[in-house]
Amino acid sequence: MAQRKLFLGARLKRLRRERSLQQAAMAGELGISASYLNHLERNQRPVTAGILLRLAETFDVDIKQFAAEGSDGGGAEQLLEVFSDGMFADLGISRHEIMELADNAPALADGLTRLYTAFRELQRHPPDAATGGADPRVLITPETWVRDYIQSQRNHWPELEEGAETLGGALGDPLSVAEPLRRRLKEAFGVDVRLVPPETLEQASQMYDPQRRLLLLSSLLRPENRTFGIAYQLSLLEFHPTIVRMLEAARPPDPGSRRLLHMSFANYAAGAIMMPYGKFLLAAEEHRYAIDRLCGDFGANVEQVAHRLTTLGRQGARGVPFFMLRVDPAGNISKRYAGENFPFSHFGGTCPRWHLHAAFQTPGQTIRQLIETPDGQRYFTISRTIERPIRPDLRDDSLLAIGLGCDVRYAGRIAYSDGLDLVNTPATPVGPACSICPRLQCPYRATPPAGRALAVHENRKSISPYPFVPS
Repeated sequence: MAQRKLFLGARLKRLRRERSLQQAAMAGELGISASYLNHLERNQRPVTAGILLRLAETFDVDIKQFAAEGSDGGGAEQLLEVFSDGMFADLGISRHEIMELADNAPALADGLTRLYTAFRELQRHPPDAATGGADPRVLITPETWVRDYIQSQRNHWPELEEGAETLGGALGDPLSVAEPLRRRLKEAFGVDVRLVPPETLEQASQMYDPQRRLLLLSSLLRPENRTFGIAYQLSLLEFHPTIVRMLEAARPPDPGSRRLLHMSFANYAAGAIMMPYGKFLLAAEEHRYAIDRLCGDFGANVEQVAHRLTTLGRQGARGVPFFMLRVDPAGNISKRYAGENFPFSHFGGTCPRWHLHAAFQTPGQTIRQLIETPDGQRYFTISRTIERPIRPDLRDDSLLAIGLGCDVRYAGRIAYSDGLDLVNTPATPVGPACSICPRLQCPYRATPPAGRALAVHENRKSISPYPFVPS
């Protein structure tokens, strides 16, 4: 049987850009000519087994994952979601054409996704709130731009990891890292830390006064959130030159996106200080990713540990590549991170068949589940509730839920999978947003899939509220 040729141009190009290499430099490391690499990146030549082996040896690439992804899988999936919009229904755009665009013109595919995102944001505002000739990129919210940028880098920042690991190792304490962090702030930067009543900070959980060199923390913050707050402020000061360079390289489109990305970098560094990479990965593997054990070892809370688990992408020392979501009881997604491909919608919410939402019915318990996406990929997931970091009004609901998951092939390394038959246990069929989900008989479907003809009849009621004609 003839083997399928692998055209991985977009993935090769992304890998080269991640390593900040010119074509000639990467070609030299692979032992091929720059012109041949250029042909590979433009999908004019297939990637051979020899090239894959050299990629694995030189750049610590997981061959199976690299070959399976082809182009940036997220980009292709986002394009599929974009073109599922009803406005394109009459164009008859095939999946093959969309995948071909993502493979051969990844920058153009990203541009189309960005344009569609701006269109969606514009729909949320009245016409008189449009930019009136300003840069159209401002129609993409800072949160959307920053989320997409972080995901494009696989939520791993080697330049922050190195400094944070050195600092975190030096400040390590068997009881609590909070006191060493406070001392470092005082001794290196002359900053005092003070716990104050929430009324002092009004609507803030913490505030830094550069004139008085004073960091104020709300007394409502839980101990691990206070520690994180100190680590965050230390990161802003300790890694200022590094963060500025990273911001310049990212080129955010507007001041709001720049400020939010600045905060995201500092948050990342704070987590890396509290949970230094090498020590944390060793503990995660030893305890088989048991979250509560890691919380105890590092003085962190469940959300902080879960977020840290999505960042373990260091070359030569990778952890399980997790994805993570955080939702409120209404289903609003407030965090979305992934160490590799993410199996859910870019523009919509999550599938109701995923037990992430059921976590609110059993607060404090860990719910495990095998799920399967329409393309046949299986994932092992856990879901549980967490407390909000601060709760100014006791009348407000304090619970959020996080979902953490990975490809099922990694599940055996995770303690929560013990006792579960990962091969024979039926997986729950889930999908992306209903508007693009191809599953026919789903009783949870909220909307019909875009571009599909409905198969409704007055004399027959189906299980799914929106039966449709399969393509």
